[in-house]
Amino acid sequence: MTKREGKPMKIAVLSRKASLYSTHRLVEAGAARGHDMLVVDYLRCYMNITSHKPAVMFRGEPLAGIGAVIPRIGASRTFYGTAVVRQFEMQGIFSVNESQGISRSRDKLRSLQLLARQGIGLPVTGFAHSTKDVDGVIDIAGGAPLVVKLLEGTQGIGVVLAETRKAAESVIEAFRGLSANILVQEFIREAKGMDIRAFVVNGRVVAAMRRQAAAGEFRSNLHRGGAAEAIKLTPEERSTAVRSAKAMGLNVAGVDMLRSNHGPVVMEVNSSPGLEGIEKATGVDVAGKIIEFIENNAAPHKTKDRVKG
Repeated sequence: MTKREGKPMKIAVLSRKASLYSTHRLVEAGAARGHDMLVVDYLRCYMNITSHKPAVMFRGEPLAGIGAVIPRIGASRTFYGTAVVRQFEMQGIFSVNESQGISRSRDKLRSLQLLARQGIGLPVTGFAHSTKDVDGVIDIAGGAPLVVKLLEGTQGIGVVLAETRKAAESVIEAFRGLSANILVQEFIREAKGMDIRAFVVNGRVVAAMRRQAAAGEFRSNLHRGGAAEAIKLTPEERSTAVRSAKAMGLNVAGVDMLRSNHGPVVMEVNSSPGLEGIEKATGVDVAGKIIEFIENNAAPHKTKDRVKG
């Protein structure tokens, strides 16, 4: 990639480790285009929350001269990570994804409600608090087999396929006995362990891959041995991915979908999608697309979240 012409920026990647593939690629892509790239461990940041001079401090010094930030906030660190992103927003610094969008996407229940409000295809989903309502929730999802998901789970952790009604009742009661919040969803049998990850940047799908679950596994996550390859999306799948990212208020998103008998259904919208799987499967310079988006859009006080909810 040729070096970008024009004024370079200082861009901060908010990430726990510089050695992570996605972080490294973003730094590499930005540097190749002439930008000053900085990796900031957001858990090491602390904040001066004042109306006249808000600041983000890192290693005892205020982070100054930042033109844009790229949040790579881990799911288990959403609360503090989004607080740091909000502090940058208070300073008028452009963020690739805003704090509100990150928070929405991390709340599985809230994100599904927002997607449903926009008429986007979803698996039939049930949610309840009391174990006395287990039978009703199972019926909503169409009975067994069904999928039980922890609201706080990531990378396939806390996702259980219950093949019988009795198994579903046991799993739900066990999770609720631990005061865990869960979703109960219909099992899309026709997907046959295959899902689609569409990578959206600025309202456009820039890359897409198909992930196939390992033998004996229904979760297609690459961390769980799934295999990936590039795929051409249908117009409906492309539109669904773009609309899903917009519904969350995300400029950069990984949208996970299944191919069902009634069209694409969205499983999750990820605000910090990994780059390794998608870049290796498709050969697309996704990191470069993100940097290009920053170049074309970053300006003080430029973005403002307009999604309701």
